Amino acid sequence: MNAAVRAVARMAFARHWEAVGIEAGYRGLLEGQFQPLSNRMVGGILQRGGTVLGTARSTEFATPEGQERAARKLEKAGVEGLVVIGGEGSLTGALRLQERGVKVVGIPATIDNDVWGTDTAIGVDTALNTALEAIDRIKDTASSHQRAHVVEVMGRRCGYLALMSAIAGGAEAVLVPEFEPRREEIMRAFQKSWEQGKPHFIVVVAEGAPLSAEEFHEFVNEAGGGVESRITVLGHVQRGGSPTAFDRILASRMGTAAVKALSEGASGMMIGLQGRRMELLPLSEVVGRSHPLDPDIYEMAEVLAGFPEEVSYR
Repeated sequence: MNAAVRAVARMAFARHWEAVGIEAGYRGLLEGQFQPLSNRMVGGILQRGGTVLGTARSTEFATPEGQERAARKLEKAGVEGLVVIGGEGSLTGALRLQERGVKVVGIPATIDNDVWGTDTAIGVDTALNTALEAIDRIKDTASSHQRAHVVEVMGRRCGYLALMSAIAGGAEAVLVPEFEPRREEIMRAFQKSWEQGKPHFIVVVAEGAPLSAEEFHEFVNEAGGGVESRITVLGHVQRGGSPTAFDRILASRMGTAAVKALSEGASGMMIGLQGRRMELLPLSEVVGRSHPLDPDIYEMAEVLAGFPEEVSYR
């Protein structure tokens, strides 16, 4: 997000505009936490994870009264255009402000990659590479100790991170919220791998999957045969760390595109990456929808993992 903040500020300065950062998200907006930004202040933040502006949930902003008060706060502060960076909740808030007369453009940023209208959101690539590095390390120790390892990654409603990290990490199985797992097939694949002398069995599980990491872990330990299982929950480690080059460039492109859109009179829109191009999409079409997980990629993951039976998830 810091790369996007930097890009928004510097694109604004290039147009001889003033730029302010709103600290602590919508809560900070209601509390009037406006911080004037300068070229110097946004320097040196490109490589930092998280957001220098901070973020916070606000129950008051979720109400129509809170949204109206937030719009008046912006008006009183002289803010003529707002760039909102975040996921479903943040973009919903942006739409509500636009409905109250605020000129606003949204930028998708969520490691779940579930925002409709963009191929990928800010933070996805960094989180994916973090998960992949962990899986690679776990595979080393799993092979050394001849164990099964269950790796839980974030994704309460969306399995994108689990699916892509499983494919890239060569996992033997992946469990996601979008598709019902073929439990018997997974268990047969597990037993077959040990019969063939495979030194490890890696399962990547999204935290919201129908078959949880704990359930699979218990099955392995109860199955006997001398095979032990371990669970690794990556948790919030996926949200931190220095962003990848892809994420820095994506955030920079989206930030500059957002300011350009505002300068051209656009409002109530979101910047989305579609193919190689940045596109403008109405927030009214984005909010309330989600980016579906591609069933073809899920089928591919099963094929690459060596599942014998062909099943369509369409």
